[in-house]
Amino acid sequence: MKLYVIIIAPESGFGTPLKGDTVFGQFCWQAAYDSTLLEGGLERWVSAYPERPFAVFSSAWPTLEGESVRYALKRPDLPIPMLFPAFGAKDKKERLIEWKDCKDKKWMIVGENLDLAIESAEYLTDDELLEFALTLLPTAPTRFGGEPPGYLCHFNQPHNSINRLSGSTGKGGMFAPFTETASFYVPGAKLTLFVLIDTDATEIEKVCAAFERMGKWGLGKDASTGCGRFSVRKYKEVHLAKGDPPNACYTLAPVVPEKGFAFQSFFTPFTRFGKHGDVLVHSGNPFKNPVIMADEGAVFIPNAAEVFRKPYIGTGITNLSKAMPQSVAQGYSIYLPFRMEI
Repeated sequence: MKLYVIIIAPESGFGTPLKGDTVFGQFCWQAAYDSTLLEGGLERWVSAYPERPFAVFSSAWPTLEGESVRYALKRPDLPIPMLFPAFGAKDKKERLIEWKDCKDKKWMIVGENLDLAIESAEYLTDDELLEFALTLLPTAPTRFGGEPPGYLCHFNQPHNSINRLSGSTGKGGMFAPFTETASFYVPGAKLTLFVLIDTDATEIEKVCAAFERMGKWGLGKDASTGCGRFSVRKYKEVHLAKGDPPNACYTLAPVVPEKGFAFQSFFTPFTRFGKHGDVLVHSGNPFKNPVIMADEGAVFIPNAAEVFRKPYIGTGITNLSKAMPQSVAQGYSIYLPFRMEI
């Protein structure tokens, strides 16, 4: 399998967070309508998916392009004292104060070679990430009051459901006005998705062609009202840096780890209440069974070093849907190998 980065530029708000399993589902719908995207068609590769994933997608991460390219990843879900030893603190009270201040540092900056060293990495707060990003933009965007927006802002978009008999929204009930939340990135922002491809199944040019269509028509919730638009800027193959023998995995997307896979795990639980898209939205039961996952940024210490022979971890998720029993979901994740003190 080959690892690539695809850099996209948001062109609207997003009603659905760009998590890896969501992107995988959208790509599968593209492959369902375009048999040329996967060699032999989607059904062939979906049937083999629990044993052999044809593609694994990461969540989308802020890209900081200056003299060099850097990525802003989620801070690892490790205990604060493991990430920030509080060397300057003299007593317990001072250590607790320093650790409390460090809780706001939600982002970890990683270089283009994806070499991960959690003890010496640069960690930023939301405001620091925005300030850093604005220095790389040709003009700094502003909002009312002269203050720059956050790197990712949430906005409540009003909607109306029209009663076609009366031609109005009505005063209450199902035709009353309502709001939906959309997330907007700072203008000029770029995002990176990492994608691992089985070259027997597809190639990066075909994946990018699917992404271009997804970006044109919108990805995820409220695509019909303009959400989820983006453009594909470029792609390239990447190779992970090779350093000391790794003993830990940092995940780039939500994952369902194999049973007994790790003897130590650090993660935030994430429950995916899935729903079918496209024509199955109008089926009798468009909802999927809920899946509990470890959210992106999880850290696993595997039981065996053989884990590092594969570029992904996790499992393929089946038995999800009554409307489409053959449905699968991405329970795999690309990971960054690194070494940490145990």
